[in-house]
Formats: sequence, structure tokens, C-alpha cells
Amino acid sequence: MEISENAEEILEKLWICSQERGQNFIELESLNLDKESPEVLELLDMDNIDLNSDSKITLKHEGYFNAKNVVRRHRLAERLLVDVLDKKEGVHKSACEFEHILHDGVDDKVCVLLGHPRTCPHGNPIPKGECCKKGEKEVSSIVQPLSELKLNQKGKIAYFEIQDNEKLQKLMSMGILPGMPVTLVQSYPSYVFDLDQTRYAVDKEMADYIFVRVENK
Repeated sequence: MEISENAEEILEKLWICSQERGQNFIELESLNLDKESPEVLELLDMDNIDLNSDSKITLKHEGYFNAKNVVRRHRLAERLLVDVLDKKEGVHKSACEFEHILHDGVDDKVCVLLGHPRTCPHGNPIPKGECCKKGEKEVSSIVQPLSELKLNQKGKIAYFEIQDNEKLQKLMSMGILPGMPVTLVQSYPSYVFDLDQTRYAVDKEMADYIFVRVENK
């Protein structure tokens, strides 16, 4: 049975609270909902959540997997919008609208296209799908940190795996953006690379943050 968009939003919030913030429940009042709200009744009927007498909701076994998939689709949608469609403004809202079409294996196809990214543009982890588990060996040779490229190896910036917003802004202010062609020309004492006819140098920490979809081994 397909879950409504409003119900999926509840699952997404429950996942973030339980898996990323260490909270086991959400109070209905904080969601501006009550026990008779359609999306709450829907999730109860589908055995996705548990609702106690204090109006606190928690994820059940089935809800855990559905919530994981909702979060995965949303964060993949954000990566797609930023990395491929070059959308920088209003990414979260657009991803909320876009994530609902990434069903029935479409999310895995997008994940493969993006090189199985580990984090969304905001640095939050993207839950792994089956495609990630099957493709881990292949991905290690296709998408690599800049620090692991061989000299003169070429590729395109795939994504940044970084949660420090200040460091992320530093990379972007330098003009280093997903989708741009890159060639590593030096790896010691700093990592020097050519990007769009400009040469840059970064330390290993920064080079570890920049993931590249390589074109040749």
C-alpha cells in the first residue's frame, strides 16, 4: 500500500529523531497533529507507528524500513538537484516534492548515477540501498576521494562529503563545484589539481572531502 506524502513526512521526522538525534519518540503536539489526524490514523493502520497514551509516537519495525526509504529518497533527490541539475536555492523544498517520484527502483538508479553518494548536500548521511551494497567494490574504483587519485588521473567532481559548513563554503567560494572536470597533477606536499583551466592546491583534509567520479584508472 502506498503511503501518503503527509504520512511520509512523519516517518522522515521520526527517522531523523531516532536514528540521528538519539530521540525515541515525537510528541504529536510538536507536529500540530492529534490522534484523529488522517496521516496518524494511516500509519497506525499500516502498523508503521506506535502511539501511547501520552500522545508520543515511535517507529515500529515496518515503519523503520519505510522511514529509512523516505529519508534515502529525499537526500538522493537533494544530491540530484544540486549535483546534476545545478539547483542551489530552495533545495530542501524542491527535494520534498521530487522525492515522492523516486519509487520502484528509481531511487537506486539515481543512486548509481550519482556514484552512491554517502551524504546529502547538507552533510547528512544517506541510508544505503541494495545498489550500494552490491556496488561497493565497483564504486571504490569509480568514485574516489581526490586524495586517492593517481597523478594525471581525470574525472569530474561528484560531491563533497563534509559536514563543516565553513569548509564547504570555502571549497565552493574557490569555484570547486560538482560536475566540473578535474585532473590531479601533484599529491605531495599538497594536492594540486587543474579545474576549469585554473590550478588549485589543498591539503589532505580538503582532498579527502572532494569525491571524484574518475574517467580512467
